[in-house]
Amino acid sequence: MEGVLAEALLAQSRDPRELLRTLCGGEASAERVETLRFLLRRLEDEGARGGGAALSEAAREVATGYLVPLLRGRGARPAGAPGPDAAQARGRELRAAGAALRSCARLAGGPAPLAASLAEEALRDLGAPGSAPGPAGVAEAAVEVLAAVAPCLRPREDGPLLERAAQAALRLALAGDGEAAALAAGRLLPALGRGGAAALRAVWGGLVAPAGPDRVDLRLQVLSALAERLLPEPPAQQTSPDARCCSRFWRTVQAGLGRAEDALTRKRARYLLQRAVQVSAERGAHCTCGPREGNGPSLFWWSEKKKDELLKFWENYILIMETLEGNQIHVIKPVLPKLNSLFEYAVSEENACWIFHPSWHMCIYKRMLESENKILTKEGVIHFLELYETKVLPFSPEFSEFIIGPLMDALSESSLYSRSPGQLIGSGSPLGLKLQKFLVTYISLLPEEIKSIFLLQFIQKMRSRHWCAVPILFLSKALASVPRCKALGLEGLLALRDVLQCTMITHQILLRGAAQCYLLQTAMNLVDVEKVSLSDVSAFLMSLRQEESLGRGTSLWTELCDWLHVNESCFGQSSTCTSFGLHETSSLNAYVKNLVQEYIKAPVWETEEKCGMPDWSEARLVALMVLLAVDVEGTKSQYSEKRITQNVLRIFLDPLLDALMKLGTNAYMPLLKTDRCLQLLLKLLHTCLFKGSSTQDDEVFTLLQNFVMSATESISDFILRRFTMNELSSVSDLDRCHLYLKVLTELTQLHLKVGWKSGNPIWRVISPLKNMSIRHLQDMDSGQEPTLEKQIQRLVSMAALAMVCEATDQKPELQLDLLDAGPMERFLASLQLNQTLQKPYPEEQSSFFEESSSSQGWGKIAAQYIHDQWVCLSFLLKKYHTLIPASEGEHLELILPAVQMPGRTLQSALDALTILPSDQVLPVFCCMKILVPKLLASSESLCIEAFDMAWKIISSLSNTQLIFWSNLKAFVQFVFDTKVLTIAAKIKGQAYFKIKEIMCKMIEMSAVKTGVFNTLISYCCQSWMVPASSVSQGSLSSANNYSELVLEACIFGTVFRRDQRLVQDVQTFIENLGHDCAANVVIENTKREDHYVRICAVKFLCLLDGSNMSHKLLMEDLAIKLLDKDEVVSKSRTRYYVNSQQHRVKNRIWQILLVLFPSFDQNFLNRIIDKIFQAGFINNQASIKYYIEWIIILILNKFPQFLPKFWDCFSYGEENLKTSICTFLSVLSHLDIITQNIPEKKLTLKQALSAVLHWCFHPNFSVRLYALVALKKIWSMCKTWHIEEFGALTSIVESSLNQVENMHGVGNAKKNWQRIQDHFFFATFHPLNDYCLETIFYILPRLSGLVEDEWIAINKFTRFTDIPSDAGLQWYLSPTQLRELKPGDWAQQDIGSNSGEADNQPEWTDVQKKSTPGKNTVPDADLELVFPDRAAKLGKSMSRLIVVASLIDKPTNLGGLCRTCEVFGASALIVTSLQSINDRQFQHLSVSAEQWLPLVEVKPPQLTDYLQQKKSEGYTIIGVEQTAKSVDLTQYCFPEKSLLLLGNEREGIPANLIQQLDVCVEIPQQGIIRSLNVHVSGALLIWEYTRQQLLRQGDPSHQICAFSETSYWFGQMK
Repeated sequence: MEGVLAEALLAQSRDPRELLRTLCGGEASAERVETLRFLLRRLEDEGARGGGAALSEAAREVATGYLVPLLRGRGARPAGAPGPDAAQARGRELRAAGAALRSCARLAGGPAPLAASLAEEALRDLGAPGSAPGPAGVAEAAVEVLAAVAPCLRPREDGPLLERAAQAALRLALAGDGEAAALAAGRLLPALGRGGAAALRAVWGGLVAPAGPDRVDLRLQVLSALAERLLPEPPAQQTSPDARCCSRFWRTVQAGLGRAEDALTRKRARYLLQRAVQVSAERGAHCTCGPREGNGPSLFWWSEKKKDELLKFWENYILIMETLEGNQIHVIKPVLPKLNSLFEYAVSEENACWIFHPSWHMCIYKRMLESENKILTKEGVIHFLELYETKVLPFSPEFSEFIIGPLMDALSESSLYSRSPGQLIGSGSPLGLKLQKFLVTYISLLPEEIKSIFLLQFIQKMRSRHWCAVPILFLSKALASVPRCKALGLEGLLALRDVLQCTMITHQILLRGAAQCYLLQTAMNLVDVEKVSLSDVSAFLMSLRQEESLGRGTSLWTELCDWLHVNESCFGQSSTCTSFGLHETSSLNAYVKNLVQEYIKAPVWETEEKCGMPDWSEARLVALMVLLAVDVEGTKSQYSEKRITQNVLRIFLDPLLDALMKLGTNAYMPLLKTDRCLQLLLKLLHTCLFKGSSTQDDEVFTLLQNFVMSATESISDFILRRFTMNELSSVSDLDRCHLYLKVLTELTQLHLKVGWKSGNPIWRVISPLKNMSIRHLQDMDSGQEPTLEKQIQRLVSMAALAMVCEATDQKPELQLDLLDAGPMERFLASLQLNQTLQKPYPEEQSSFFEESSSSQGWGKIAAQYIHDQWVCLSFLLKKYHTLIPASEGEHLELILPAVQMPGRTLQSALDALTILPSDQVLPVFCCMKILVPKLLASSESLCIEAFDMAWKIISSLSNTQLIFWSNLKAFVQFVFDTKVLTIAAKIKGQAYFKIKEIMCKMIEMSAVKTGVFNTLISYCCQSWMVPASSVSQGSLSSANNYSELVLEACIFGTVFRRDQRLVQDVQTFIENLGHDCAANVVIENTKREDHYVRICAVKFLCLLDGSNMSHKLLMEDLAIKLLDKDEVVSKSRTRYYVNSQQHRVKNRIWQILLVLFPSFDQNFLNRIIDKIFQAGFINNQASIKYYIEWIIILILNKFPQFLPKFWDCFSYGEENLKTSICTFLSVLSHLDIITQNIPEKKLTLKQALSAVLHWCFHPNFSVRLYALVALKKIWSMCKTWHIEEFGALTSIVESSLNQVENMHGVGNAKKNWQRIQDHFFFATFHPLNDYCLETIFYILPRLSGLVEDEWIAINKFTRFTDIPSDAGLQWYLSPTQLRELKPGDWAQQDIGSNSGEADNQPEWTDVQKKSTPGKNTVPDADLELVFPDRAAKLGKSMSRLIVVASLIDKPTNLGGLCRTCEVFGASALIVTSLQSINDRQFQHLSVSAEQWLPLVEVKPPQLTDYLQQKKSEGYTIIGVEQTAKSVDLTQYCFPEKSLLLLGNEREGIPANLIQQLDVCVEIPQQGIIRSLNVHVSGALLIWEYTRQQLLRQGDPSHQICAFSETSYWFGQMK
């Protein structure tokens, strides 16, 4: 058409110049410019038609006067928001103008070539090198001009111009993502590349320049555009550069393969690699990419001798990289074995060296690790970690770089550490264990000179980011497992210390502590002690939290002492001055001795009287090193005299003891020195007494205690002088005051521990201190204006008085005046509560703010003052609680106003809650606990206000705050006090409902803050437990009135998110390590798991006495509420599936009913028996059915009089029983247990036979199996008891049992009969002997397929000591072999449920029978024999194709497949659950096809056996999957007996089933996404099978013709 148009134009005008001017004269449009292009090309083809010079001049005019301005004008058009049509027209116009310009350049000719001048002008528009390009539109037009004229430039004459153009084009292409850059890369650079070797070399030089920009995507865009020139196919001139020989080229390709985020960049990288391999194979010449790096191979090389091996390697490599683009694990998994073969190709076994550069393998792993699919990421991590399990790979720096870079980045994802399916809770993360094994193996294989560098970089990488608790734990554990080696110096130790700081950010205390333990073990294993000093080690130890990891007496402490002992003389000298100015020594004892001496010295720079408190960290460091050194000495003298330890400790502490002994007499001792001595004393006591150490046989603690007690008098005199002589008067003295009071408290506890003696020095301090505090507080109430000094003294006096009250409250020995109201009591009772400290005078405030030693603001100081007031008042109320009146209306002599006016005191407590910060409210809660029970009856509204305000404080706190749990415990103690609960329930006022409201809110809070409900139920059960044991009638009234609390505790437990479940799993793993992990010893197990709520409730219920009426009423009320709850849950519309919240709640309900069963008598069972039987009619999950059957058996065993009601259950009608008959048949399978207490068994056996025989001929196969199991049990009992009245039934019963024992058939009937007999509930379970907590809460949930979250191990019951175990502890443990069984592949379920649930059909049920009772008189006929007869009667043809869809989840896909299979006459469709046909989505797509197609149920775990069975029957197993050896569907001929296995929608066919396949067939595809819907894929193969079978029945020629047509059809798809 173009030529015709040009000829027509030329035919109308004899002068082409006029024609050109005419076309250029009108308004520019895409059509006009395209017409101009057609004409110029025609003129160019024909040569100059009519005058050469004139035509050349006309071409110049068109170019410079029309086309170039047109390009600039269109390029610079303002960018508004043009529509797609306008943008498309503009693009056509620019392309046509560029082509026309190229023709003009060729036509112009002459001594001054037009192309060169236009190129120069375009380069000026692009800007000089180093400057920013011009506007986007101008640059775009310039690129169009250059792309048009570049082919017209002369390589020799215009060489410099071509080089400049190439440099400008490359600079523009690598500058950004604009349209001009894309044009430069896509059009201009290829055009310049064709213009000569000089331009190509200029481009290549810019690409490989090391200082160039590092945008991999842009570089690959340019390289792809120039691929034909840089990687030319033979024959090609060798003048152009060969990209294969450039390492920068290959690094760019690798970066695109492994790190590129967009698919297009990765595709360009694969294209370049594939072209390079193709070119190398075609050329055949030897090729090497530059010099080798060290002893490793080149990045790329080629040898004709190894062509086949090279091609095989690169084909597999490219196949893997292409497959990874699918991002689907079921597509990728079958290709991963090829990755193993890549390593086999890449390593020379003879020379133990790399043949291919290992960086190529790392690209694959990088691609997997950076995938958005976390499953693929995990698969890549595991595959890499397993490398060294089967291979010995040579060392390569690329491996180390990959481990420290992408691998560790991937390992930071917590979800990778989740348990594998079927793995028990607490067994450890599979990935964590693989990481540990890999790191140990890899580091052991590293060369010694590399090992230190790698470990240092590994640890530095750990400190370079914030880690979650789980990854940092497993990384630390892996490091701790590395064998001992001298790999780390001071830099490594400092890096480990930084990692320790990283562990502190997590709120998971146990995981944090365990990580610290492992990091300390890492330091002991890997640090070269000759490169670090003792001061470096001590600084590192200071980074550990002793309350979380390094507790004295733990295995970690012992390990550290052994390490210090072994290396004591090997430590190096410190290169820096220590904080104490020590002269460093390598001897541990000398170091510690100097450390103590330097610590005790008062710094010369601190001479002011009002100096700040020293930092506690120094005292902690000294105390830690002293105790470590003493314990190290103890390991040396383990078998020598004990006196050595005493001497060593005295040597260390002599300076401290000397200073302490002088405290009371030396009034001029520097203040800072006294502070340091007392701080060290406290830290020594705290560290020595830390949890994990036993004080009974601890010689060090005994010696330390004796040393301290010898200095008690001096210390006491010093503290008393400081308080009584008004020496504490500045803000910095507040911290000093708290230090003194802590020391005094510790001394008091020490003396009370060894025995309180008359004339004790502590008592000589307590009494004067109390009197002094009262006197100071009374004197300062004189109304004088406050000064800073007086206010500080007031605060100090109140703090001292609070300490005296606390000590007196805890130690009654100090209360000498008993209940007589002394001066202190009278003063406290008349104290003005909530009185705040006024700020001092303005002139005094400046000195307050100048004291930088304390960071406390005045508000915090005032809050502390109020807090101490309430501490004192709490002591007073506890001491005189019997004097508190029930109301303030009683006229009493006001001796103690705060005690005798409780209403006013409680109102003051409410006011205090509005003033105090949340960390200071504990004493107020304690006072409320005493006051509320006294006032609840008379001042209910005030008490309700107290409840509300306290709850507001609790609910505003985060459970990660340390104060949350102490405040919560105090809150629970006063709101849920037994007296409060009893009074509130008695008056049934607003307080009663407020308490229940708070109870519900706390249970709701537990779903977010784990452990809240634990605190509540534990306290309530403990408070009810003592009355329960004393068998007091009225004591459990509060429990009876708040039975909802016990009910909620019995069924409590949330379904955790995946991340929460992971943390719990890892915590259980750490706990299972026991004492091997020091964190388990030093960190108190708070028992805040949800399990402990139910454990607490169960243990409480076990303590109740069924003979006590109050206890009995509580248990019966709870049982009724549980049955009502079960009914509510059963009627819920929430989807009910295995392990759903509804399933778990129902499961817990029946567990508790079993626990309560021994307390049920006949009268109570008469009230609930109908509900229990009714529960049997409801469709339930397997575990719940077991519990219901179990409790029915126990009831009938203990109370046979309920048997008539049980027989009535068999006569409810077939429609009502079709979903529940298996439950009642299962009960009859334990008839021997039921009849134990029945003397005359004949009637019972007759009724049982009558009930069972009817169901032995039921059309449903699974019902028949249950009935036959029961029949076998009943008939064996008839034989045992020699009952002859049933002789008439002998032939029927014997024939039925013989038939089922000897059944034959194509299906699994025989196997299912054996399975049901071997099932634990019928073969091993004994309802009486197995009745114990372990069976109820652990064994049965485990055997019935409940998720591990619902298994409660029996050791948790014994570990929970808040509630004592009852006397019958043996009732906890199972005495039978049931605990040894493993879960089978058969779970009892209901048949024919209409609830729409998924995956709840019995695994042993093979088929679903579409027959009606009475119409089919052959109950044992196999389904696969029945359906062909039905099909034949309907005129339907049945094939021998079986379609297995057990791996498919979605009902829509199953419904569509069912319809397709029925339409094309498949012999059977195999599904995972026959229950799926009740799904509405299934029925919507199947349109009743399930009624005409045999449906067979095979669970995924049974597929292996099923496939093997079908193989033995002659079937060919065909998988629909893309694998390395898949056969194209167009080339495959289906056997008549074919079994088609379809994969899961997401994961395809599992690897273990792929091994069972005879062949894999894949559908040829041409698209990008490489994946069809599973229903569509199945339909294509079913049709192809049907088509081939139809053709086999006809003329062979037709078969060939039809096959050709099908091949053509698939060819068109390609």
